[in-house]
Amino acid sequence: MTSLHTLPIPRQTTLAHEHEHEHSWLVDSRHPTSEGIVLYVRCGGCGMHRVDLQTHPQVPPAALSRETSG
Repeated sequence: MTSLHTLPIPRQTTLAHEHEHEHSWLVDSRHPTSEGIVLYVRCGGCGMHRVDLQTHPQVPPAALSRETSG
């Protein structure tokens, strides 16, 4: 049986999570390869960088690398 007087479990956060946001990726450069188009992207909000691969023009790019600070 559950109690009607329970308290919520506090969410644990770290410094890294306090500054997270949804990145707005901007393409700095793009290069055709045998696998598809390699995109070098940067977040317009925080300046993080990432490398993406777009295998087909109708498919959204997928991350090839982790996000790194600018």
